[in-house]
This record gives sequence, structure tokens and C-alpha cells, in this order.
Amino acid sequence: MHLAIDGTTGKLGFDMEAPIEKIRGKVPASALGGEVWLEPTDLAKSRGLVRVDLRDLELYQRTAPEAGKEFGDEVKDDTQNLHARQWLEISPDTPAEELAKNTVIEFALTRITDASVTDLSKVTGPERTVTFTASGDFLLHQRKAEKSVKLEAVFRYDGDALREVHVKSVEPLTIGLDEYDVRPRTGFSKLAAKTLEQLSPKVAKEAAVSLEFVARPDGKAASPGAPGPSTDPNPAGATAPSPAATPSPPAAEPAAAAAAK
Repeated sequence: MHLAIDGTTGKLGFDMEAPIEKIRGKVPASALGGEVWLEPTDLAKSRGLVRVDLRDLELYQRTAPEAGKEFGDEVKDDTQNLHARQWLEISPDTPAEELAKNTVIEFALTRITDASVTDLSKVTGPERTVTFTASGDFLLHQRKAEKSVKLEAVFRYDGDALREVHVKSVEPLTIGLDEYDVRPRTGFSKLAAKTLEQLSPKVAKEAAVSLEFVARPDGKAASPGAPGPSTDPNPAGATAPSPAATPSPPAAEPAAAAAAK
């Protein structure tokens, strides 16, 4: 069964906590898109691709005068938001081709384990909740690494017909900034004098990412292929359609995707 991710209700955010600064980041619901290939009678065979567009990323911060002191109110600082874009190389001075690539985050689900339910037909009721570990390739800043995250999926039925599935993080996914070459920069491809290590008493070196979305059957033919991170050089470029409106087709069978990686 093929499901499309709703681009109007999703949430993606992250938290970065350091001794004297707490940063909260978020993107609007319209930044989320993607699709799910669901096998209701054997959830381990299901695959998915979640795509996020970073162009409308917003950061908010709370600061403390020193470690151990009370944090102040949360504010949005324009300078900090510019710095975040420089670190991610999505600032206004980034060449268009690189900007199109760097604004894309993708998580390609290639493996489901530890599912509390494996066959939805064995469960009854209008809401059927499943927890599981989702593993796959996480793409950020044109770098890719395998990650695993614990998720909860609530499958909502009208009789025997699946109406929608609501997926959310059970625990945040930890992303190391160094791992994805997200580091202090003063502009495109210009490293700042201070390294992330030097800034670490103030700025966290990891981001705890949380995700929530709704996917609904769209009537398209399902495919046994597993999706992979996009090879399109402009999957979320300024002139491209919304990610939610243009889900990627399955890229390859799981074994082929692993071999290509």
C-alpha cells in the first residue's frame, strides 16, 4: 500500500542544549514531504522516505549568564539564524546549485526491527498502535550515515480500510554536527576562526531531532522497492515543486541500495 506524507500537519524540530545556551529549531509543516510503502501483514517489509526542506528553518534561543544559573526567556535572534545558515551552507551567498542540495534532509527507511506488532490484520479496533525501531540512511549537508530511531505509529481505520497513520518519535534522534560537517562558518565554504570544539561550552555539538507526521493512502500502486536518499541535484530547489507534492519513486531493491552505499 502506498501512502503520501501530509505536508500540512507534520512537525520537525531539534534541541541543542549547552551549559549556557539552549537552542530550539523548527521548520513549518509545509517543509515535510515523502512517502511510505506499507506492508500491513508484515510491517518489517515496509519502507519509507521522509524529506525536509530547510529553507524556512527558524532558531530560537535561551541563554544563562553562566553555567548553573537560570535561563532567560526564549527569543529569536536574527544574527544567530544567519550563523545557522552559514554553518549549514544555506546562507544567501551559497551558490544556487549547492543551496539546492544543502537545503535537503532525507531519512530513507530501510529496516524495521523490534516491532510490537508485525501483522496489523491480527489487531482490531479503529486505532492500532505499534512501536518499532526504524533504521536507514540519514542525509544532511550532502553527508549520509546510517541512523536508528524509535518511533510510534498509530494506524487509524474506518472499518477494515486504513484511513491514515500518525507517526512520531518516541525518543529524539541524535545527530552529531561534526559527522555532517556542520561547523562554524562565516560564509559559504569559509570556516570561522573558532572551531566547534572551542565554542562547545556555549554551543552543543549534537542536535536531538524529533519528528511527527501523518501519511495517508493515495491510491497509487505500491512497489516492493526500497526508497533511498535522493540523487536529484535539486530535489527541493527554489523552482522545484513542494516536496510534499512530488514524492520520490522507489530507488532500488534493499540489497541493491545497500550495495550502492
